[in-house]
Amino acid sequence: MFLIDFIVHIDSHLQTLVSEYGTWVNGILFLIIFCETGLVVLPFLPGDSLLFAAGSLASLQGSQLNPHILFVGLTLAGILGDSTNYWIGKKFGVTVFTSGRFRFLKQEHLDKTRAFYLKYGGKTIIIARFIPIVRTFAPFVAGIGTMPYRKFITYNVIGAMLWVGLFVYAGFYFGQLPLIQKNFKLVILAIIVLSITPPVIEYFKHRLERNKSDLG
Repeated sequence: MFLIDFIVHIDSHLQTLVSEYGTWVNGILFLIIFCETGLVVLPFLPGDSLLFAAGSLASLQGSQLNPHILFVGLTLAGILGDSTNYWIGKKFGVTVFTSGRFRFLKQEHLDKTRAFYLKYGGKTIIIARFIPIVRTFAPFVAGIGTMPYRKFITYNVIGAMLWVGLFVYAGFYFGQLPLIQKNFKLVILAIIVLSITPPVIEYFKHRLERNKSDLG
């Protein structure tokens, strides 16, 4: 319940954190992004909405957040997170799912990510940056598979820069517009809904095609 409240009211929670911890909030944000991208057991942490809200707060006069520092720090967090997730997948693979120790890890999440790989190949690492849950599982599945790390790290860096840059600077330049501020919670919800729609459609398309092939 706290996590849902934190995501929906992420702007006010971030303002509280900034007022209490000042520039140390950069470290807190770094940790959240690292965990959301780097630990396959934490796909439910905020990502897009957090970046947008942080960028929005950075645009306030006298803010202790700087958009360029956010971009550099959180891009690094995303790169390190995906790299960590890749090596976890390479080391432990599907045993993380089959062990039964983490009940909230769903097989359909793994299947959904694999469906993306079937269609987009290595570019999945870049595309997945903009899709909650798939973002967390994509590097893990890349580690399970045969993608060489040299190829993976290239997609990883490009994806992190695009993802963090888009949401942080979108928040910085547009987050304080009166229309956005008046409907900030709706904007956050819209970001979440829009980001999860493509993988849901793709997943059901893949299931439908698989069922047709089974029947045929």
